[in-house]
Order: sequence, then structure tokens, then C-alpha cells
Amino acid sequence: MPRERFPSATLRTYAARGGVNLPGRMLLTLTTTHQPATDLGFLLHKHPERVLERELPFGRAVVFYPEATEGTCTAALLLEVDPVALSRHTRAGEGAPLEPYVNDRPYAAGSFLAVALRDAFGTAMTGRSKDRPELADTPIPLVAELPCVAARGPADLPARLFGPLGYTVDAEPIPLDPLFPEWGERPYIRLRVSGTALLRELLTHLYVLLPVLDGRKHYYLGEAEVDKLLRHGAGWLETHPERDLITGRFLRFRELVRQAEAAFGPDPAEVEETPSEPRPRLHDARLDRVAEVLEASGAARVLDLGCGEGKLLRRLIPVPQFRELVGVDVSDRALEIAAEKLHLRERPELAGRVRLLHGSLAYRDSRLRGFGAAALVEVIEHLEPHRLNALTAHVFGDAQPRTVVVTTPNREYNTVFGEDAGLRHADHRFEWTRTEFRAWADAAGAEYGYTVRYEDVGDVHPEYGPVTQMAVFERKVGGV
Repeated sequence: MPRERFPSATLRTYAARGGVNLPGRMLLTLTTTHQPATDLGFLLHKHPERVLERELPFGRAVVFYPEATEGTCTAALLLEVDPVALSRHTRAGEGAPLEPYVNDRPYAAGSFLAVALRDAFGTAMTGRSKDRPELADTPIPLVAELPCVAARGPADLPARLFGPLGYTVDAEPIPLDPLFPEWGERPYIRLRVSGTALLRELLTHLYVLLPVLDGRKHYYLGEAEVDKLLRHGAGWLETHPERDLITGRFLRFRELVRQAEAAFGPDPAEVEETPSEPRPRLHDARLDRVAEVLEASGAARVLDLGCGEGKLLRRLIPVPQFRELVGVDVSDRALEIAAEKLHLRERPELAGRVRLLHGSLAYRDSRLRGFGAAALVEVIEHLEPHRLNALTAHVFGDAQPRTVVVTTPNREYNTVFGEDAGLRHADHRFEWTRTEFRAWADAAGAEYGYTVRYEDVGDVHPEYGPVTQMAVFERKVGGV
């Protein structure tokens, strides 16, 4: 393979055809100083002397090498999105009337560039290299640079995403107008990610995290997207401290997020550690405490409303007191996972004792009446605020269990996480302060005849309060 600069005549020819340095295009460069640096061509499966052009459904991608010497080699991926074709494929009613024609999709790196990256460097992402197999398994110095990336979220989001993976992250905000800095910044950055890494890992991290930075995708999100995240997140996303955020922004929809969470297992971001001794994860501590309250209520028939994959039910099944346990969830897939996790098919003795029901708490459901207790563990914050009154009426006014246990995040505590710019989870529709939570709970109790007591769950900050807040409702009269 030649070890010289990209032939200037070839680059000039391509530029004359409109290939570089024109507005409306996205650019990603990958640079290494590993020597001989031109071995980057073997890893990318792209020859430094050739220009590769690829037609994509939404435009055209080009791979070329601005520099290819033994000391430094840079590969560039240039993507041109056709804005006219993009406007034709935009779904009606998706945004403002002009949005299909005036938007940042053809200019700011996000899901379009991620798709182009996968198309251009798919073989490199597998880690295969026929000519340099040992180099494919060797960490080398790499720098990825993108002059314009859509980054919607806190200013430290790029560092939170790429930093834990061992990269040095430089993110420079792009001003709205360089001549008028007082106008502020746009939601775009110049991004530089550098470090010593396997090339396939850097490509995979860019492929997953660019759409996460953007927070939007240009294509339909279905179950195939979950498989894609599991495949490309294997080996690094399971232990990433921002896994919950990444999964939520990559998949966006609650049912898809739940599928991914079930496959990845416990979220490392919920692990609470101290230097002295290990402590239970917040998620486990929350479920354990709810199970204790339900057992103390004396109820024999219990509802787990928004049961997800059945983690609370798994704690309740061994308790003989609970003669009937019913899990309810709006997601069919979540219920399938719960049935698998609880081994309901392999344990016929549970058939008459444990049931899983598909249903929405936004609608009245006669199947939920007559139970002694119910739990809503981290459920209410996933509802649109305008549906909360319906849930309150259906649970407390229609189903009327004697005891109801509700847990939800305490928004004030987010300051401890440095998350004051947003919610804890991409699927949360709101999060309440302690005052707001108690106002809702007191009003619900007064309207439907319940007394309410409150507990702190998990760490308690002297100023911001508990990480999780819990309300226990007890019906004043009647009961099961």
C-alpha cells in the first residue's frame, strides 16, 4: 500500500466535482499516528489512493484520505444529505409546517452520519482485517473529529458519554453568530474524541453515541433497534455509568427501552458504593422496602401496577401470605420477559397464584378491584401529566385497594448527580420535588378516603432530601 500523501490531482478532481468544502455536508475524520500510519487503510478496508462513493437512501457518502504518510494518516467520511428528498420523506404532522424544509438534518452530525459510518466502515467495525489481523486487535492512537455535531442536552453530555470509555473529549460550542456572541450558542458543537483504542471500538462508540448526543433519529424505531443496540453495545454499554441515559435516548420509546434494560441486566448507574462496605443498589433497596411494606400490610391479594419484567413479583412470590399476585403492564414484551424471568411456564404450582395482565392504568379496569394492596414503583413519572388524574381516579377511586405504595424520584436530589439540567431518565415525563409529591398524594388521599404517610428510600441528602420518595396510602374504611 502506498505510503504518501493523498495524490493532490485526485483530490482536486474530486473537489471540482463538488465533493469537498461545500455547505450542507457532514464530515468525520479519523486520524492515527501509529507507524506506519497508512496501515489505517488496511483496518478500514479502504485504499488511500482511491475515492469511494456510496449512494444512500438519503444522499451520498464519500470516503477519501486527505493525508496518507507513514507518520500520519487521516481518513475522511463526507456525507451529503439531499434536503429535497428528505422533505418528501418527512411524515406529515411531525413538526411545524416548515420543518420538512428548514431543519438541521443535512448539516449537523447525528443519525444520518451514524448510518453512513456503518455503511462505509461496516467490515472495520467487526474487527476483521485480512492483511493486518494483529493490528486489528491492537490499541492504536486515534483521533475522531467532527466540525458540527448536534448535541441536545447538558453542556457536559459529550464528556459523560465518551469520557468513561477512556477518551479525551474536547467539545467546543458553536456560536449562533460569531459576529454577535451575545446571541448565545446553538445546540451544536465541534467534537474531538481522542485516545488509544481499538479502531473497531471507536467506530462502534461513534455509531451508538452520535444519535444519543442528537437525541433524534430520522428513521422508524422498532424492535430491530433494540437488537442493534444490544449488538453494538455488547462489552461496554453494560457497565457504562450513563447506560440508562444512552438506552433511553437511543431507543426513545419506553417499551423498547425496557427490552434493552432486561437484556443488559442491572443498571450500574443505580449502584450505591461506599469506601467502607458494599451497599445495596438503589433499585434493589427500593424494591426490598416496597416488598416489606406490602407484607406488613397483611394483604393476601396484591397488584404490581407497571410490573415491567417482574422484579417486585419475584420478591413477593416466596412469601406464603400472598395468595394472589397480579402484575399489570402496558407492554406485551415486558410481560413476556416477566413470564420468562419468573419461570411461570416451568412452575405449574404458580399458575393459580401469579397472573400477568396487559392493561393501561389510564383506563378503568374491573379486573383490578378487590385487592388488599397495590404498588406503583417508579411508574407515575412515566405518564404524561394530563393522564395522571385518570390513573389516580382508577387506582384509588375504582380499584380501591386497602394499601397503595407509590415510589417516585425526588427531583431535588438530582443536583447531587449534577443533573440539574434534565430528568434522570429520557422516558420520564416529569419528576416531582418533595412538596409537589406530597401535594398530589395528600389531595388523592383526601379525595378518595386514604391516610398517607411518607418514607425516604436510599441516600438522604441534608439539603435535597432522599434520592427516592415513597408514599404509603391506607384506606380509612372497608378493605379486603
